[in-house]
Amino acid sequence: MLRLKSARIHMDESLLIAVAALLAIGYVMVTSASLHLGEQGDGNEFSYPVRQMFHILLGLFAAVVVAVVPTKFWEKSGQWLFLFGLSLLVFVLVPGLGKEVNGAVRWLVLGGLRIQVSEIVKLISVIYIAGYITRHVETMRTSDYGMVKPLMLLSFACVLLLLEPDFGAAVVILATALAMMFLGGARVWQFVLLVALVSLLGIALIYTSPYRMDRLTSFMDPWEDPLDTGFQLIQALIAFGRGEWFGVGLGGSVQKLFYLPEGHTDFLFSVIGEELGFAGVSVIIGLFSVIIWRAFWIGKNAEWIGRRFSAFLAYGIGIWFGLQAFVNMGVNLGILPTKGLTLPLMSYGGGSMIVMCCGVALLFRVHYETAHFLNQIPKRNMRWLRAS
Repeated sequence: MLRLKSARIHMDESLLIAVAALLAIGYVMVTSASLHLGEQGDGNEFSYPVRQMFHILLGLFAAVVVAVVPTKFWEKSGQWLFLFGLSLLVFVLVPGLGKEVNGAVRWLVLGGLRIQVSEIVKLISVIYIAGYITRHVETMRTSDYGMVKPLMLLSFACVLLLLEPDFGAAVVILATALAMMFLGGARVWQFVLLVALVSLLGIALIYTSPYRMDRLTSFMDPWEDPLDTGFQLIQALIAFGRGEWFGVGLGGSVQKLFYLPEGHTDFLFSVIGEELGFAGVSVIIGLFSVIIWRAFWIGKNAEWIGRRFSAFLAYGIGIWFGLQAFVNMGVNLGILPTKGLTLPLMSYGGGSMIVMCCGVALLFRVHYETAHFLNQIPKRNMRWLRAS
């Protein structure tokens, strides 16, 4: 049950502390992992830290803007936002508009800032599915079509993502949507059937794509080709091995020095493991656990007062953050095949940082509206509300 406060501004302190800690630790670790890259690139070792600070400030500014917008706006705008997201996915595939990096066309450059479109689509998909569950909860619980309809639209978005290609983002979006609909009351046999169908499609995509198959086989046995397909995973495992219990010390990582590719983005968690050890890794996992816990706690309270959209918005954001963090950590630890997913609120990157901050801002908005509503109810009516 939500603790009521007399203050006009309602803030979830636990969520705020966890988010602030991840931003701060992430910035320090990105700085540590990127100094040599800046020196090699433009001769300025602080170029990456300066840009990451700019990304964080942009993210915080965007979060403030999102936090002052009522959730009713997002509920009414969900379908239009989804169409906007599809448009972005189409634009990024247009020659000359999308920016290609390492063979993938996933980015649009806006005002000098490179934005990965899939990050925006992840947040939009959560908003859209939360709105769909709110509008069609009975149909979804009683009709087969009620659950299939939104997945058909999301599948179209995933096809566009696969053309970039961005298999990891497609998996996160579909998995998040399925989990949200399961929480919304979808029948168990429907849920199991759809999960099985999506899994089979994923397996088919892996077997029909040579580079995805290479990633899978290298994940199963990276030592089979240690200088090519298994190189990245082997370097990540070496980083964790060197870190032991308490790490080699901040700034002391050897693997980040051109051994571990993408040490400041996708494999930042490995640098954390090397420099801060098991203790540092445990702290990061604990902070993400707090965010997921608070997201579900906020959603539960919103659902308790009948704000279904706000509830599933919070659930969806919690699932999304948890799933993406789990996949990123799993890839770094060698328990999942390599996927190009950032560590939320920590990895280097402007688009990811801005979108993740906006997602957190929506959690704060849901909490604020729920607490504000409960503070307007006389205490004598609270028992009646609980009973209803």
